[in-house]
Amino acid sequence: MGTPDFAVPSLKALVEAGHEICGVFTQPDKPKNRGMKLQAPPVKEYALSVKLPVFQPTKLRDGEALGILKGLEPELIAVAAYGKILPVDILELPQMGCVNVHSSLLPKYRGAAPINWAILNGEDETGITIMYMAEGMDTGDILAQRATPIQIDENAAQLFERLSQMGAELLVETVAGIEAGTVKAVPQDEGKASHAPMLSRELSPMDWSRTARQLHDQVRGLYPWPAAVAAVDGVRCKILRTALVENAGGQTPGTVLQADKKGLRVACGSGALEILELQPDGKKAMAASAFLMGHPIRKGAVLTD
Repeated sequence: MGTPDFAVPSLKALVEAGHEICGVFTQPDKPKNRGMKLQAPPVKEYALSVKLPVFQPTKLRDGEALGILKGLEPELIAVAAYGKILPVDILELPQMGCVNVHSSLLPKYRGAAPINWAILNGEDETGITIMYMAEGMDTGDILAQRATPIQIDENAAQLFERLSQMGAELLVETVAGIEAGTVKAVPQDEGKASHAPMLSRELSPMDWSRTARQLHDQVRGLYPWPAAVAAVDGVRCKILRTALVENAGGQTPGTVLQADKKGLRVACGSGALEILELQPDGKKAMAASAFLMGHPIRKGAVLTD
């Protein structure tokens, strides 16, 4: 059971490991782009390419999905970013249980956007957890975990890709351990639990009074959506890529320290940030140097909302 790109490596890894995939559940096709043509989820596209049966129930609590699953008789259900909450009758159906691929080191960052929030909060490390599924949100017993450092310039999309591959590898190892009876389930420590709610555009506005590191993390953590946003020379822009500037600061937050072909540097509450790539409203993404050619900004100007 899975829907977006993140889930494809997990399904592919199970197929390539030789498991019999009796069914693939994914969310219904959704209209996309200007033409609003129905587009299949990435998991469905891969499943059909290897001739796996695909099911796309709109609901999981009306009995239809349960009926399909009873007919399939799965020994184990593997879930990766499905996007739907499994009811108890489905959780209890397979004899070996339901396992989930979660992109954080549980119990930290339970919820919908663990990759983004790990970066937004300045974490140096994250990882993958394979767990048994329970009624609560990401509360089940832990079967396996694998940690990885978060690179200082790695954005959420890049980390998403890395963790999707890590999750696939750890899922296959864990399923083999379940089959062999060598995996032990460990309860989560509720006292260490934290949450990673869905992202919204309310997180986008950049406040130059924050530290350079906090703003750098905001840019990385909100990429590609909803993206960090700032007014640059009065133009509303998505800020897509930044770099921390060493030995800089001491100016009023928002003060332009440099604005030329070498770069666009802005003072923050502590330190300074170099804007490398941005996207003005209604235009394509561009290097900051290209933006400055059409919007020259004087050194010492102060960026405001």
